[in-house]
Amino acid sequence: MNFRFSLFIGYRYWRTRKANAFASFITFFAVSGIFLGVAALIIVSSVMNGLEGQLKQRILGAVPQLTLVSEAGFNDWQGDTSIIVQQNGIHGIAPSVTTQAMVQSNQNISAVQVYGVFPEYEQDLSAIIANTYSSAFEQLQAGSYNIVLGSELARKLSINIGDKVRLLSGDGVVYSPLGPVPSQRKFTVAGVFEMGSQVDAALAYVHYQDARRLMRINPKEINELRVYLADPFSAPQVGEKITADLAQQGIPITTRDWREGFGHLFAAVKMEKNMMSLMLSLIVAVAAFNIVSALVMMVIDKTTDVAVLKTQGLTTQAVMNIFIVQGSLNAIIGLALGAIVGVMITLNLNIILNVLGISVLGAGQMLPVEVSLSQISIIVVGTLAMTLIATIYPALTAARVQPATALRYE
Repeated sequence: MNFRFSLFIGYRYWRTRKANAFASFITFFAVSGIFLGVAALIIVSSVMNGLEGQLKQRILGAVPQLTLVSEAGFNDWQGDTSIIVQQNGIHGIAPSVTTQAMVQSNQNISAVQVYGVFPEYEQDLSAIIANTYSSAFEQLQAGSYNIVLGSELARKLSINIGDKVRLLSGDGVVYSPLGPVPSQRKFTVAGVFEMGSQVDAALAYVHYQDARRLMRINPKEINELRVYLADPFSAPQVGEKITADLAQQGIPITTRDWREGFGHLFAAVKMEKNMMSLMLSLIVAVAAFNIVSALVMMVIDKTTDVAVLKTQGLTTQAVMNIFIVQGSLNAIIGLALGAIVGVMITLNLNIILNVLGISVLGAGQMLPVEVSLSQISIIVVGTLAMTLIATIYPALTAARVQPATALRYE
């Protein structure tokens, strides 16, 4: 009953026109700050989510997300991993081999990461195949010594499809009287892929057996398995579980994942994302604590009313609830407007930018946007908690009003 009464009085105070114009201005400023802060948080978080998701697709879709390594080799890799593939979060497993190499054309030379794969196993798993011009991967046959290069790497080497390039691998070094001689072989460019990221300048694909021959190791043996995950960020946890499962079958393995080559990049993206969220949260915090100023002025203005209510038997907690309700209503208005406007702008962000003639990523490129309900929930709950904390001090000030002192000269 007391809370319903406090809610009624708090709502009446909130509705009535403020006698103090400055208090009204502070309240408007606080509500506007919460509105702008929440909207900006939702928009920026959604864009950062989209950029992170795009990086995951364009980079982690091209490199091994998780690799299982067995020094002794897998005698029956499909049988050994049949149970593992059925686990949630694993799209598939395919044999793979990796080597660092130099690729040389008639015009230039460049370092490259060479992956040896079986195209038939990669067909439904690798994002590279979907981003390869023509049917280049179908031409990666054992003994054909064909190669698929990233588009940026092909431009750097000034080569076209059908041209010859020379691969030199440090893994197949032999020692001669003249010193170490790297393994080398000519490959024919079968096609190029384009992921739209830095991997276009650093990756090449060949057939598994051709890569093993280049490295001067048994082309029939399989020592590495490439695991494709639904969420590449879960690679550490999945790797630990697979290691434990295979150990129970008597198959000792070690694992490595994408963090070895690209962990620093995604760590930087995560830090930037967190710092942007922190900066925008400060806007909400400043606006929320402006509620303190507005409510303190309201408490001073309503001191006589509070004193009368306390003489009528209103409890200290009920008095506090009146001003908590009043401050919370201001916060809820700003929060609701900010959330609605933020989501609407986010969903139509590229349309708005096109109308305004603004191109953030360059001509013809759409800004990636990914709305996360969990993040929006965190923003809403965090803002409510922040504003609730901001109302406590003015509410305590009102609760400490002494009726005898307040009504002495009335």
